Amino acid sequence: MPDVQALVNDFVNKLRKRKIEGSQATAKHTAEFLRSVISQQRIPYTNQAGALIDAVKAVGEQLIAANPVELAVGNIVRRVLHIIREEDLSLTTAAIGDLNISVGNVPNASAAPLSSSGGDSEGKSKSADRSSRIRKLKHDVIESVNDLIQDIDTCHEQIAEQAVEHIHQNEVILTLGRSRTVMEFLCAAKEKKRSFKVFVAEGAPRYQGHVLAKELVARGLQTTVITDSAVFAMISRVNMVIVGAHAVMANGGLIAPVGLNMVALAAQRHAVPFVVVAGSHKLCPLYPHNPEVLLNELKSPSDLLDFGEFSDCMDFGSGSGKPLLHIVNPTFDYVPPKLVSLFITDTWGKEGELSGGWGFEKEGGYGGDLGKGKGSRVGLMGRRSGGRDMSTGSMGKGWWLLLVAQVLYEFTTLKDWLQIAARDL
Repeated sequence: MPDVQALVNDFVNKLRKRKIEGSQATAKHTAEFLRSVISQQRIPYTNQAGALIDAVKAVGEQLIAANPVELAVGNIVRRVLHIIREEDLSLTTAAIGDLNISVGNVPNASAAPLSSSGGDSEGKSKSADRSSRIRKLKHDVIESVNDLIQDIDTCHEQIAEQAVEHIHQNEVILTLGRSRTVMEFLCAAKEKKRSFKVFVAEGAPRYQGHVLAKELVARGLQTTVITDSAVFAMISRVNMVIVGAHAVMANGGLIAPVGLNMVALAAQRHAVPFVVVAGSHKLCPLYPHNPEVLLNELKSPSDLLDFGEFSDCMDFGSGSGKPLLHIVNPTFDYVPPKLVSLFITDTWGKEGELSGGWGFEKEGGYGGDLGKGKGSRVGLMGRRSGGRDMSTGSMGKGWWLLLVAQVLYEFTTLKDWLQIAARDL
């Protein structure tokens, strides 16, 4: 059996060399790796959950430091830590219940003398119970991690099941770059006999939009490729913007492919819903202003200019010999939460302004538990100027209900204040 530290070093090297990229692939490989660490970890008789938590934390810190921009790594580490605590609590609760039952069935346990042989057998029984608890804790944690891996594998399908509720007949959808979640979402609506058109912004300088356009055409969708600079000109013809994300921050902001902030601003200017589809493994509890969060990384300048094309600019016009030309090629954009109309995830959601904090709704499953989330289908909706309620696909109904409720609440508060003021006078 290979040493745990050797496995850690190998996985860390893969992350550093970018052999594993993309939120879903990174999340899945991280969960599988932590499952291996847990299965090989030796657990003492005392503080069993604490030993597992310490082992996962130590490994998780190395994985996060290997590639800080892949926020899905930290998300999965936190999910696994949550699983360990939940399974330990479940076993402890069950053991206390069994102890209460056994004590209730023994009417005079203190009066019975214990022989030396009885004490030895009792000690062996306690040791066997501890060993059994260790095995069960490991087994339950590994089973829950297996469920987590399965959820990561099927997140695209679970999100795509909601497509028919959001995409309607003869609509025009705009997206940018390439996202597998977006592709599955659009194709699921097509399979439900919805007829619509898709505008794909090419996503320069990596031009992943070209790849997405080919995939959509192969699946029978009417697709038009446009340049990134044409987004503002075409947005008035669009009914909805549907995009993916690299990560969703705690305030509802997005870490998304470069160029999406421009698309979000254009959508807000023309009151077009800006919808984000993202799996639960992309939901990050950190805030963008956190100094520990690396929001971006710079790619090679060769994506923009060929090497040597501006070599004659190296030594001219600068007394120190420094180059006059600098090329910046960022990977991601930050999209503030006020520009997002709706989040569609595979597990849970919240209605209202995201900046006020996270809230949870439960529908058909453990929607409010990040570690569970079986079979639930919910969306996350942010407030947007333009008056369209995207949670049900209807125009304005849900929004006006929220507005009326807010007015009634403020009126009641004002009425109470006036009564108190009159009484004081």
